[in-house]
Amino acid sequence: MTRNIERIRTRIAPLCKQIVEHKVYSEINKIEDIRIFMQYHIYAVWDFMSLLKSLQNNLTCTTVPWFPKGDAETRYLINEIVTGEESDVDASGNRKSHFELYLGAMEQCGADILQINIFLKTMMATRDLDGALAASRTPKAAADFVRSTFGVINSDKAYLQAAIFTFGREDLIPGMFMSIINDLHNEAPEQISIFKYYLERHIEVDGGHHSHLALKMVGNLCGNSTQMWAKAEEAIVESLQRRIGLWDGVYAAILEKRNLSK
Repeated sequence: MTRNIERIRTRIAPLCKQIVEHKVYSEINKIEDIRIFMQYHIYAVWDFMSLLKSLQNNLTCTTVPWFPKGDAETRYLINEIVTGEESDVDASGNRKSHFELYLGAMEQCGADILQINIFLKTMMATRDLDGALAASRTPKAAADFVRSTFGVINSDKAYLQAAIFTFGREDLIPGMFMSIINDLHNEAPEQISIFKYYLERHIEVDGGHHSHLALKMVGNLCGNSTQMWAKAEEAIVESLQRRIGLWDGVYAAILEKRNLSK
């Protein structure tokens, strides 16, 4: 397993570097820029939760009557991650999912939540992804990102889902971005404190404990299958390429907004 994981990390290192060093971070220096960033990134937070629940559905029994399903160790790993992502705590100790925490950060920051709310309402009513993306006028870069994730979700292949969950969403928050957020927090804590907490919590939980659990999960699911590891690697590469595309979209939107304000 270690050899396969190291091969994947070597393969994706240039893509991770592109994400961490993306030009979008050099353009984020005001609350207005953070609002645009969040209006795109919220879709990645939501489809991360969808990916997580898809894994739980595939790896554990979520129907009644209950029967043992799969490997008990893998069940433990995914259930442990779900608990942390779906029922974490906010800065006041109240239970919230990471998505709800992020949505609260958007509201505090003054970011537009109309699009994501229309998207969610339409998805709940129709379960039609393309229809919901169209109805909410989701930005193309965010829509492409979500469609790519749901392509893996709809494959119903748990090992691919686990692969992009683990490597496609690893801790890719650069120190420069945290420095920007800290500076903005010093200037206007009443607008950015929840987002700052979210990012710190994301680094602590997703980049630490959950990362180790997810690596074990991928190893358990791919096992000794050379073919599965190879397919997992390709899915991870595509997921990271889509993340770069998402950041490209944010970058273009920030510049467009700035030019219109001149």
